[in-house]
Amino acid sequence: MSSSPASATIELSKLRLDTAQALLAQDEEHALPEADSPTGYLQNLIDGLCELSLKDPLTGLANRRQFRAVLEREVDRVTRTGESALLLMLDIDHFKAVNDNHGHPAGDLVLQAVAQTLAGCVRPMDTLARYGGEEFAVVLPGCQAAFGEAVAERIRSIVESTPITIEPGLQIHVTVSIGGSFTLPWVKASIPAWIDRADHQLYRAKSEGRNRVCLDFPPDSTVSAEEKGLLFNHLPDPVTDDMDPYLSDPADSANRK
Repeated sequence: MSSSPASATIELSKLRLDTAQALLAQDEEHALPEADSPTGYLQNLIDGLCELSLKDPLTGLANRRQFRAVLEREVDRVTRTGESALLLMLDIDHFKAVNDNHGHPAGDLVLQAVAQTLAGCVRPMDTLARYGGEEFAVVLPGCQAAFGEAVAERIRSIVESTPITIEPGLQIHVTVSIGGSFTLPWVKASIPAWIDRADHQLYRAKSEGRNRVCLDFPPDSTVSAEEKGLLFNHLPDPVTDDMDPYLSDPADSANRK
């Protein structure tokens, strides 16, 4: 009976590992740790390549592949627990002007600097990704609608106030437009639809003048005392049902005394 590929002895000398080793050698963060066996060395190499495949090479942030995987996990968590989550899409305003006026190397420095600034604005539980070009994305688990705008506005303000050195003696400031969308608790959201809603708000922020925040808030599902009364087929009592006194009939209130 022949052995399976998984149980077969691996001879490293027969594997073409030069390209894999060169890729990891270019990234100081993924220097291969010491291994006490050929199998351990190969496992370290595989782990390093997997991590490298999930990272944007310029900024060091999560790339779109990892971003998509995080969104899938977050949608499952929101569906299961009912907790809210916020997706922010951020775009550097007038980024083309940076490349045109200062060159593409300066543009790369701006992308790296903005990525570093954003990384300092998020929690360890959040996921920050480079979505593409000059666009970034942030997934914020457990972010309630009441705090979402304050969080996004803080990020926008910090980016705006942080100078970026693009060459000795020359600093510039950039701004970002931010669009965001919340998931609906207990609902299995469509990931493309979630991204589209956040993108729509980003385009809205751009069209309204840039350097601003636009969010798509979830609908308010709070049920008022009056609505509760209608649901149970009786009129609410403005005294016992905590109804808004400005909506009650003064004459009726007088008759109750």
